[in-house]
Amino acid sequence: MLPRSVDAVVIGSGPNGLVSAIALADAGWDVLVLEAADTYGGAVRSIERDGWISDRFSSNYPLGVASPVMRALELENHGLKWGYAPLALTHLLDPSGSSVSIHPDPEDTAKSVGAEQPGDGAAWLRLYEQYVAIREPLLKSLLTTWPPVAPAVKLVRKLGSAGELLRFARFMAMPMHRMGQELFTGPQGGALLAGNALHADAPLSGSVSGTMGWLLAMLAQDVGYPVAVGGSSAFSGALVRRAEQAGVLFAAGTPVVGVDVSGGRASGVRTASGEYVAAERAVIADTSAPVLYDALLSGATIPAGLRRDLDERFDWDYPTVKLNFRLRGPIPWTAAEARSAGVVHLGGTADELVRLGAELDTRRVPEQPFLLIGQTTKSDPSRSPAGSEAVWAYAHLPRGIADDASAELLGERMEAAIERYAPGFSALVIDRELQRPSGLEAGNAALGFGALGGGTMQLQQQLIFRPTIGLGSPRTFVDGLYLGSSAIHPGGGVHGACGHLAARTALRDASVLGPVTRRFPTAVLRRLQK
Repeated sequence: MLPRSVDAVVIGSGPNGLVSAIALADAGWDVLVLEAADTYGGAVRSIERDGWISDRFSSNYPLGVASPVMRALELENHGLKWGYAPLALTHLLDPSGSSVSIHPDPEDTAKSVGAEQPGDGAAWLRLYEQYVAIREPLLKSLLTTWPPVAPAVKLVRKLGSAGELLRFARFMAMPMHRMGQELFTGPQGGALLAGNALHADAPLSGSVSGTMGWLLAMLAQDVGYPVAVGGSSAFSGALVRRAEQAGVLFAAGTPVVGVDVSGGRASGVRTASGEYVAAERAVIADTSAPVLYDALLSGATIPAGLRRDLDERFDWDYPTVKLNFRLRGPIPWTAAEARSAGVVHLGGTADELVRLGAELDTRRVPEQPFLLIGQTTKSDPSRSPAGSEAVWAYAHLPRGIADDASAELLGERMEAAIERYAPGFSALVIDRELQRPSGLEAGNAALGFGALGGGTMQLQQQLIFRPTIGLGSPRTFVDGLYLGSSAIHPGGGVHGACGHLAARTALRDASVLGPVTRRFPTAVLRRLQK
């Protein structure tokens, strides 16, 4: 039996929803989290079968370690343990064994990056030194406030001058391909940035892709690419325990089918079983933007401009095809360093990855796909029986092509690619499971068409354009209703920032000054979406 009334209802128990619930409960609110699935965690979930643990969606969490939002929750006190492989990442340049790796020691990484051009190693060390100098205000700017005024001021002070600020702004706006060309002479450094940039869906020749590749590469050097020991559900479990300690109530297997609006304000939610829960202060939706506006709100209430933007301009990121392997032993990579890496990028040079992006953007299933591979047993030996290996790999289909036949074709090409770079791989396969885009969405409705990022990470759908033209904040056109998922700034990744920003905004709007602080932005938002 659900409570009849609470201060806040959180729809969805992904990491953003759980972070929102914790923040509100810590502030003294009565909070109820409603989850459609039978287990909590959203896209941070794993299953165990016959001694094998498989992460169903996300797996490696550099932002889970580095995010100021997650660090503040002290999840290690609630059972979370991180597992690290000897090497964070190896990027494979060609089947002959040429590669570049991120080692725990930046000096060792520099040797790998500078294998052909020693000056590139020095460039890597300068790049990392610059990142360390601005790391704290940068991550706070990206992940803790919106708009990021105070952290941005500290970032400017760290940069030291107006000239350095402008240079950094140019650097952050660069396409990845150009960034790699400016920073490095040999192929290793550019490939390393390119592979990290392809964790998102921004074309490598397009603006802001450089930021994504640079930031993930720096995080890999800084905190590695860890996994949660015992599976991704251990990460979610720690968040749930932290929330329960704060007093949050939970109900799994309870899909929300509607958000009621009364007098322009969210008044409560309706469940599939017919129950109604009044929300006295806020409803926070850890859902995709289309699910919130198309399914949970009445079509008649949606402003015409917002409806037009969602129908005509909202863009998902690429559909994902994921393979889960149970192997008799480690993958016999030709590149020796890949045998001890937690994450492997299989895809070639930066130039080759630019061509791959062109294939995706012209609606062709890649002949030679880029693979992001997680060797989870390397990071956490509990993932599989002794001597065996639990491995996953994913690649992308073009937007609009997510049918079963295309997914199966891409899966076959993915396996063939691993065999090219690791002859003898196929003989080690005990079994393999193919997760199609439709299956990913069925497992988590927020992953529309198998997209993992809540919508494209390209510039036209970032900041004040995320998820559509607006203010870039969690506010919606309905008072008391907040979008607190990766559909809002700063987007995809398990960092908790979207949920943190939604809760922060809800608390501010419910404060004594709330009527003043929310009036202007809400009026502007409604005008923009008319």
